[in-house]
Amino acid sequence: MLVSRNTEFMDVKHVCTATVESILENGNDALFGALFWFLVAGAPGALAYRLLNTLDAMWGYRTDRYRHFGWAAARLDDVANLIPARLTALSYAIVGQTTAALRCWWNQAHQWDSPNAGPVIASGAGALGVLLGGGAYYHGQWRERPALGEGRAIQTSDIERARQLLLRALLLWVGSAMVIYGFIRWLHA
Repeated sequence: MLVSRNTEFMDVKHVCTATVESILENGNDALFGALFWFLVAGAPGALAYRLLNTLDAMWGYRTDRYRHFGWAAARLDDVANLIPARLTALSYAIVGQTTAALRCWWNQAHQWDSPNAGPVIASGAGALGVLLGGGAYYHGQWRERPALGEGRAIQTSDIERARQLLLRALLLWVGSAMVIYGFIRWLHA
């Protein structure tokens, strides 16, 4: 349920791929997107963002059961993540293998179904120097997805590397927010 895939058919490579993709994408959905909307609109903005994101996670799939409501939830989430997802992708690039991350983001992100997950996962994969994507079972159906990133095949150690990338990106955001806040206070002093 956490990776939105049928896990009973997954081998170690597919488990690692799903985990790293989830870390990277949820870095935006659960952390950086909420921080962005908190900075823009305070607690109500962060709460509204998390509500939209949760609706998309629960009903944003294109199944017959959720077709109409799920479509609306998914589109609203896409709009709310337009800027935060790109800031997340940029953050991964800054704190990881910058050139590779930017190249993957620029050349591969548009191939992904999601307009916001594509930049985040492509940049994150490039920042880590690994290949993500490929085929997976979703809702009982095999879906072949494009490869994102560059470098070597995914390994179990990349789960911790993805977590560390996320932590470095968070430190970048916190440090940047502190500098901006200090500058604004200095301007108003």
